[in-house]
Amino acid sequence: MSLDLLTYLFIGGSFALYIGIAIWARAGSTKEFYVAGGGVPPIANGMATAADWMSAASFISLAGLISFVGRDGSAYLMGWTGGYVLLALLLAPYLRKFGKFTVPDFVGDRYGSSTARIIAVVCTIVISFTYVAGQMRGVGIVFSRYLHVDINTGVIVGMAIVFFYAVLGGMKGITYTQVAQYCVLILAFTVPAFFLSSQITGHFLPQLGLGATLESGQSVLATLDQLSVDLGFSQYTSGKKSTIDIFFLTVALMCGTAGLPHVIVRFFTVPRVKDARTTGGYALIFIALLYTAVPGVAGFGRVNLIQEVNGPQNTGTAYAEMPSWFKNWENAGLLAWNDRNGDGVVQYAAGAAFDAKKGKPAFIEERGEHGQRMTSNAKTDASFDAAKQPFANEVYVDRDIMVLANPEIAQLPGWVIALVAAGAVAAALSTAAGLLLVISTAISHDLMKKTINPNISDKQELMYARMAAVVAICIAGYFGINPPGFVAQVVALAFGIACASVFPTLMLGIFYKRMNTQGAIAGMLVGLVSTVGYMWYFVFGGGSSADYFMGISPGGFGTVGMILHFIVAYVVAQMTPPPSEEMQHIVEDLRIPRGAGVAHDH
Repeated sequence: MSLDLLTYLFIGGSFALYIGIAIWARAGSTKEFYVAGGGVPPIANGMATAADWMSAASFISLAGLISFVGRDGSAYLMGWTGGYVLLALLLAPYLRKFGKFTVPDFVGDRYGSSTARIIAVVCTIVISFTYVAGQMRGVGIVFSRYLHVDINTGVIVGMAIVFFYAVLGGMKGITYTQVAQYCVLILAFTVPAFFLSSQITGHFLPQLGLGATLESGQSVLATLDQLSVDLGFSQYTSGKKSTIDIFFLTVALMCGTAGLPHVIVRFFTVPRVKDARTTGGYALIFIALLYTAVPGVAGFGRVNLIQEVNGPQNTGTAYAEMPSWFKNWENAGLLAWNDRNGDGVVQYAAGAAFDAKKGKPAFIEERGEHGQRMTSNAKTDASFDAAKQPFANEVYVDRDIMVLANPEIAQLPGWVIALVAAGAVAAALSTAAGLLLVISTAISHDLMKKTINPNISDKQELMYARMAAVVAICIAGYFGINPPGFVAQVVALAFGIACASVFPTLMLGIFYKRMNTQGAIAGMLVGLVSTVGYMWYFVFGGGSSADYFMGISPGGFGTVGMILHFIVAYVVAQMTPPPSEEMQHIVEDLRIPRGAGVAHDH
């Protein structure tokens, strides 16, 4: 059976499963649409939470990121997993006990302010749209390669699928769809990881593979270091980022994870407060199954890529002899070769294969003399001197393809490649659905029902939720077609915004009974505006990395925004009247019920 047919069967079969579940679990009330009726078992909710959070960034982009940046990628591993510990211990049980549907709902009721609620809605929408842009991009990448369409068409296909089961099923449909998607994505990631580890190191478990000794007598990491240095890259095990930037990025990802609205809402879907904490534990276990395999997959993929492109002697490979995977991804517009010296040999090394000022290569229909797909900025570099520079980079590789291309590069069975494609789609669509639901809920419940028109009926509120989801899907599709960066980079920005705006507000609302409306509003505004402004300037506004504040990159600035948020909120709260006695008692009861620990005579 051909690879294309296998891929269609795997992806088509998974789509049929998701849509069938959406029809079976169709939401019939606002409570089912928002929180699945509040009756999801913890283990199922843990799976759904893991799928909701392990997005295209985790499945597609994280291993690719680590493949290219090496040690610096550890910030993503530590931050994204550590955040679940914070969420399970410090936020989830208390938010579940408070009993509101959404983050803006908690903020509005805890601080007794429509203004605070609206600002929380704005924060939620900004975070969710930034995050969902990466998911739509991931869907487009998968479809462009396996359905043989361009990325934009792939994004539109993904929009149609998400539209069906997110708008129809709401949280109830999404929850059980995400359980199925977790099963698909975890198999799709770990099965090829086992194959790759066994093939390269002889060890079945990819978690042990990086330290394994190869036939050369070197470990995988030592081999990667040597290959990287030989090709002009920095050592794989050394980092380019400063220690302070790594620290701030890790904290931003960690606290951002704990503040993500679409993840927090999952803890409202369980029957009891205890189940919220249990859900966090299950989710962490399910996430760890994938995350502990990521470094190995990244390392194996990097070794395979270099050796496949440059050949056993590291001197390059004639384009005519390049394997089919290279040309498949070239045709998908995610890999390109610029024959800079005109020798017909593909050479991969450090440096940009194309004019860096023009950004990524723009593909055109024209084919080069060797049959390669041409780009509008590909041309022979007249200044190239083979005698002085015998090995210069001629290959552009989109880092988001590494996990998807790994099985093809390693020549794994066709069913494994098809499984990876289905898993990548599951990862992207599961998170996209959760994000779109959060956006629609924020608009229908927190704006329409709680702020603008409290008298609307349950049926009208459900209609507004579905209408908002449709609009959100269209906007998400636009960002997927015009992404601000690669998948993991875009997602990291969303985490930074959540870290600076939502996380401190929730923490102060739970653990500081003196926190009042004025402090919450001031803190959210300072955190959101400072972080979004910094990110906008350095990502879109042409700011140079040389001008970073204390050397902190945009992804890590969320930590600075969080610190500013805490300081401003505390100072303003101290200068303004405290909240009501009733609210202070509610906050006390939220953490420790009144009377707990008091001895009684019987």
